[in-house]
Amino acid sequence: MVSAVSAHGLTVVRGGRPVLRGLDFTVAAGRITGLLGPSGCGKTTLMRAIVGTQAKVDGTLRVLGRPAGDPTLRSRIGYVTQAPSVYDDLTVRQNLDYFAAVLLPGRSHRRERRAAVDQAVEDVDLVSHADVLAGRLSGGQRSRVSLAVALLGTPDLLVLDEPTVGLDPVLRRDLWDLFHRIAADRGTTLLVSSHVMDEAERCHRLLLMREGEVLADDTPENLRRRNDTATVEEAFLHLVDAAAARATAAPTTRPAREENRP
Repeated sequence: MVSAVSAHGLTVVRGGRPVLRGLDFTVAAGRITGLLGPSGCGKTTLMRAIVGTQAKVDGTLRVLGRPAGDPTLRSRIGYVTQAPSVYDDLTVRQNLDYFAAVLLPGRSHRRERRAAVDQAVEDVDLVSHADVLAGRLSGGQRSRVSLAVALLGTPDLLVLDEPTVGLDPVLRRDLWDLFHRIAADRGTTLLVSSHVMDEAERCHRLLLMREGEVLADDTPENLRRRNDTATVEEAFLHLVDAAAARATAAPTTRPAREENRP
């Protein structure tokens, strides 16, 4: 399996508290990997480490064959945060024109930038809304504009932080269909975080996280089979219970008591 991201002993400590605890995992190239776990388990910190914006990262983390944060990766990674990164007083096309000028400085010719914008608008199915103000779009459409911005440079890796949060089931389905088209048509690697377990079934592979640790790095099918469960959510809960049981059973080291001597 060719890896787009690989980590060994990845650790982040913030405010004296470990947020990521010695993670070992891989993200397969050209596939959709779901990063799932409850809120506060370290998903966003991990994504920031991968895109190179997280400070004080220890361990080994390689992205697209380079150390995470390497300047050569900037044009090869698209990052979409939870909050849509768009200007409400600009149209969809104007937003993309602005970000194209910022993100694609090497493409000085206006025609090349316009072609990149047109392609991004088409990729996210917003051609009919290209001249609509972003402030008038629905939540799902605004998420698509943010995704279009990330697609401008035709990145090799897309990192999407909770892209479907707050969306209704139909919009979530449409976005996941779009993610699969991007992976299939472009060979792009997608790392998609979520705390909604039913989205796990839409991924090729999963990283299940809890309290800064990776509980599993496997396919949905293997997770269900190995844990003898009907759903990935049940497999996740089984892994959580097993981890808690191991922690409870682990012997605690206590200092030996000194014997009283006469």
